[in-house]
Amino acid sequence: MEQQKQNEVVVAATPTTALGALGEEQLDIDDSMKHCFENLIVIDVGANLTNKKYSRDLDSVVQRARDAGVQKLMVHGTSVKSSKEALRLSRIYPDIIYSTAGIHPHDSKSIVEEPSTWFDFEHIAQAPECVAVGPCGLDYQRDFSEPDVQKQIFAKQLQLAIRLNKPLLIHERAAQHDVLEILDKFENLPPVIIRGFMGTAEEALKYLDRRFYISLTGYLCKDKSDTGVRRLLDNGTLPLDRLLVETDAPFMYPNTRASKLPQHVKSGITERSLLYLHRYCTFQRNEPCSLPAIVEMIAAFMKKTPDEVALATAFNALKLFGLS
Repeated sequence: MEQQKQNEVVVAATPTTALGALGEEQLDIDDSMKHCFENLIVIDVGANLTNKKYSRDLDSVVQRARDAGVQKLMVHGTSVKSSKEALRLSRIYPDIIYSTAGIHPHDSKSIVEEPSTWFDFEHIAQAPECVAVGPCGLDYQRDFSEPDVQKQIFAKQLQLAIRLNKPLLIHERAAQHDVLEILDKFENLPPVIIRGFMGTAEEALKYLDRRFYISLTGYLCKDKSDTGVRRLLDNGTLPLDRLLVETDAPFMYPNTRASKLPQHVKSGITERSLLYLHRYCTFQRNEPCSLPAIVEMIAAFMKKTPDEVALATAFNALKLFGLS
């Protein structure tokens, strides 16, 4: 595969000094990797590193991400327990890992069953290392929690995000109408991010019209529709200033060998990114080090350079979440 040399991303004129951390890293990799070009500098706004699949080698996972160019990681909390664990990780890996506090729609019933846990959740969300509230929202594809319960807990998290003035991460599956209806009831919303978007281009427009941000994952390898994420990128519907990227690790493995992935997209992935992806990531356990490959695929779909996408998404993340 023809290699595409990538220049290091440097952002000097941002409203934060956070990108000062995006300098050159001394890579600790074996000889087979050293012939590759310099990596992109990217920020993963969604990794589930509290998952038990990382319980034995989390240090290595974080180091591989850093070696691949992932300078900062946002670890999502999806329950009271995982939000507390995400906060703990942010303190073990300061200035690398940042946490979020969320009650995922699937876990909404746990708050109803044990109302006292909400006070613990509020306390976690107030921590300075916690940079966003969510993922929260509605998921009608599965019935782990009843829709009315999901709506109730979603609204509580909206109120909390407004009170704390922290960005809001929204998880939505087959529930856009109800999500927008609830959001429209609230004033002074903080920045809203529709995370791991898997809907149609038409649905994306409804979010973009409200100036929401959209984060994309390796799902674009699976999207085979004519109206979904790929079209969103192909036709320029999604502007760079509204785009974020995430791996959703250990889920959403970006299968770069997918038969329906266009050849120009496959050829846009550098050898370096493929080496990290194929060496350390599997369908059973994706890792944050796969993010550069995702960025390169997005860039190919958008007909932009990987540097442009990396720079824009890193800037958006730094600005939105106040990463330092």
